Amino acid sequence: MDFNELLSALSFVVFTYDNSPITLLQLLQVPLYLFLAWFIITRVGRLIVKALKRRHVGADAIHLFTRMYFIISIAVLVFTSMEILNIPLTAFAFVSGAIAIGVGFGAQNIINNFISGWILMWERPIRIGDFLEVGEARGVVECINTRSTLIRRNDGVHMLVPNSQLLENTVTNWTLIDKNARTFIRVGVAYGSDVIKVRDLIYQVIGERDDILQQPKPVVLFEDFGDNALVFDLIFWVSAVSETDIRRRRSEIRFRMYELFNEHQVVIAYPQRDLHVDGNLTITQSHKNS
Repeated sequence: MDFNELLSALSFVVFTYDNSPITLLQLLQVPLYLFLAWFIITRVGRLIVKALKRRHVGADAIHLFTRMYFIISIAVLVFTSMEILNIPLTAFAFVSGAIAIGVGFGAQNIINNFISGWILMWERPIRIGDFLEVGEARGVVECINTRSTLIRRNDGVHMLVPNSQLLENTVTNWTLIDKNARTFIRVGVAYGSDVIKVRDLIYQVIGERDDILQQPKPVVLFEDFGDNALVFDLIFWVSAVSETDIRRRRSEIRFRMYELFNEHQVVIAYPQRDLHVDGNLTITQSHKNS
């Protein structure tokens, strides 16, 4: 088959749409164009992401750029393909109207979550790597998708939360401004203990650690005269990325407190109850014959 015969075969009209002939050559051009264009788009996207990471751009900003880049690229590919096939945009007016009606009745939640996802990525009230408290669950944000947000809970389980819930409900973001968090440890010592010594020992524990923030300064409060103990609260700030990290530090501080209290004969209180009996109490003792 010579070139003229090949060109004639490719010029064969497969079908006609709106008085515009669609040839075999046009139908072959579209998938080849889409494949080549998508290959270039993905490679360029990866190069740009690597460049942004080298500049230490935040993960959430990179994620937002990637989403916008691919959506714009897909739109350009669609319009270019229609231009190759000589299909006008008005041809989809009826279809788009039907889709709009379907969306209005059957896909409200999907569109709501989609728009909420873009709001989250644009306004950034929640970012990748933030530690969130959503209802009873706590975890770190790993990915913000267009419909839902992926959160890895403290127990390692992944949780998908619809984006609209993150905007419409109360969400506690522990790391929105910074990673500093306040926590406290409560300890009770027996009545009769030297309260000044107890305070100094607690401060000693804090002074031995370099992972406790000094601003705001740690504070030891004589909280209460409890039923069974003299109650002290240690309030301090730490820089942490998860609740597990905070719990680990509290545990280490409690271990050290227990050690120091034993060294200085400070008794940690335990629950006690005084029993008062009205009337006479008779205790009988039985004897067994030997």
